[in-house]
Amino acid sequence: MIAGGPLGGRAASAAHAGGHGAVRRPRRGAALSERLAGRAFLACAVLAGAAAMAVAGVLAWESAAFFSQVSPARLLTDPSWTPLAEEPRFGILPLIAATAQIVAGAAAVAFPLGLLTAIYLQYYAGPRTGAVLTAAVTLLAAVPTVVYGYVALNFVTPALRGILPGIEAFNAVSACLAVGVMILPTVALLSRSALAAVPHSVLETGMALGAARARVLTRAAIPAASRGIAAAMALALARAAGETMIVTLAAGNQARLAGNPLEGLRTLTAFIAQTSMGDPAPGTIEHHALATVAAVLFLGGYAVCALARWLAARGQNPPGIQAAMLGRAR
Repeated sequence: MIAGGPLGGRAASAAHAGGHGAVRRPRRGAALSERLAGRAFLACAVLAGAAAMAVAGVLAWESAAFFSQVSPARLLTDPSWTPLAEEPRFGILPLIAATAQIVAGAAAVAFPLGLLTAIYLQYYAGPRTGAVLTAAVTLLAAVPTVVYGYVALNFVTPALRGILPGIEAFNAVSACLAVGVMILPTVALLSRSALAAVPHSVLETGMALGAARARVLTRAAIPAASRGIAAAMALALARAAGETMIVTLAAGNQARLAGNPLEGLRTLTAFIAQTSMGDPAPGTIEHHALATVAAVLFLGGYAVCALARWLAARGQNPPGIQAAMLGRAR
């Protein structure tokens, strides 16, 4: 009776009004929290941008001091990089070529294995198998790089001597294999995340049309995830180019312009690490040379990120599995 009478109506109105009053307070608190969170995020973004600009500014300042004594033409034409010799030479091409060789070799190892691993974990592995393999791949990412360098120097190189008799104690092959294994988790896990973002309806529609799973993956799922896969590979390339300990231990310290993977070499990062141990005095040409090499690495990383953004902007996801199948039929 009360629920349907005037008292019930008043009680309902009061409860309704009280409900509105109860809702307003959390909304005000939520709005305040939202503003504070937005300002905190803005502060973090500004701090990150300021840090990047500060690093770029320091490298530009030190590099300008270097180029006041060494011309850019000499930087590109000197046959070797020996800034600490009695007759110093500042040819950076051997360091760049060595870095490119390590990156290319590591990519040849990590890209196919990482992508195939991602496809298996996402589409073929069962729950238990997938969990175990994902944990194993994640463990690879947690291994310190100095451990990879130690294994490459003391186990991989001796094993390769039975296959490649002319291989040196310090060589590019061992370094490429170790760096490739190091960046494999980056490719595999990020590529799997990109594949997981593809709508499951794409696979279901393709299977309903009679296409095999492998063909659906290669014609629809992988192209649809190509942006994320490209970003994963770009990040892996940047990490390979910036690797220091593996190449220092496994590839040695020989700054020469040679493409023989059985010989040792010196990358940009290895030069920075090994030369910094000598503690060059500030203001000397050796100190400025370190900053110049670091600036080249900085610009290289920026170029890789710009390439990834360009690929993402240029790539087009297929509108559906039917379009992929029509393209295959044609």
